[in-house]
Amino acid sequence: MEPLVLKQGAPRWDEVSLGEVMLRLDPGEGRIHTARQFQVWEGGGEYNVARGLRRCFGLRTAVATALADNPVGRLVEDMILQGGVDTSLMKWLPHDGVGRTVRNGLNFTERGFGVRAAAGCSDRGHTAIAQVSPGTWYWEEIFGPGRAAEAGGARWFHTGGIFAALSESTPAVAVAAMDAARRHGTPISYDLNFRDSLWKSIGGKAKAQEVNRELVRKVDLLLGNEEDFSAMLGISVQGVAEDFAELPVASYEQMLRDVAEAYPSLKMVATTLRTAHTATRNAWGAMALYEGETVLVPQTEIEILDRVGGGDSFASGLIYGILTGKPVEWALRCGVAHGALAMTTPGDTSTATLAEVERVMKGGSARIAR
Repeated sequence: MEPLVLKQGAPRWDEVSLGEVMLRLDPGEGRIHTARQFQVWEGGGEYNVARGLRRCFGLRTAVATALADNPVGRLVEDMILQGGVDTSLMKWLPHDGVGRTVRNGLNFTERGFGVRAAAGCSDRGHTAIAQVSPGTWYWEEIFGPGRAAEAGGARWFHTGGIFAALSESTPAVAVAAMDAARRHGTPISYDLNFRDSLWKSIGGKAKAQEVNRELVRKVDLLLGNEEDFSAMLGISVQGVAEDFAELPVASYEQMLRDVAEAYPSLKMVATTLRTAHTATRNAWGAMALYEGETVLVPQTEIEILDRVGGGDSFASGLIYGILTGKPVEWALRCGVAHGALAMTTPGDTSTATLAEVERVMKGGSARIAR
């Protein structure tokens, strides 16, 4: 495996994400089917990485996305602006009044508690982002030097399997973005993020593997968990029961090596290690393969308020470590700590600070700080 090489200089953005941003409706401690009120958040697998890098780690990030131009779309925009993510790459599609041709995605999510698992119900057909094409964005300008009057370029590009599943056109958009990023020396991360609900009506796992096997060939850092690698690439971890009660380290290491062998252009492969004892008590850790060597952050027991977005916060912490030139072991621990903190608050996105992440990395307690 070749080492990751970062761009030199000071481009416009530290990181750019490509993906859908939905309006999440959260019934709090209740259930979707009996709720009488919802709290709203913004969220999306790819966007969450950009927001974490901006709000927790202070980097300059942007999201390439599309929204229907109606009050719901403007609400999502307002939340993105509050998160500090640059919206200059956002595309607005005209709304027809009722959403027959274009709409904004909704994501109803229960947090779960104890023996009741977290659950999601998405309403995201015919959304604005699903209708983008390879020509929607001028990727050469986004990843290249930009116009004379305005600096361009990005130090990192992130997208994933959720975006690739949204329509027939989105994989081609991802390819166009990746090819431009590679031409301009921008490292690419890709989170497999398998969602059965997105793939089941368009060919299931067979279609997911057809699409993702091609995309992963263009990637530098590949992220996922054991289900992602199995469903999206057909590479499974051996010796693990269906309930994932025990996660043998040697089996996960072999899985990462199998992925790296199948996709020799990869520079790093990383997986989270999660054992869900209950919805509110998990064992949480991670493993990465870099330059042929494995790095392990062993599982520790954590308590969870809202697990959604934990993997995205892991990704942003790991990417932050890489972008700031930290050793791989530090970057992996940063990802684990950030993911653990993100799961202690409601909503998809992290509210953690860098100081809190560093305290968790050092083994700091939850003793009150005042």
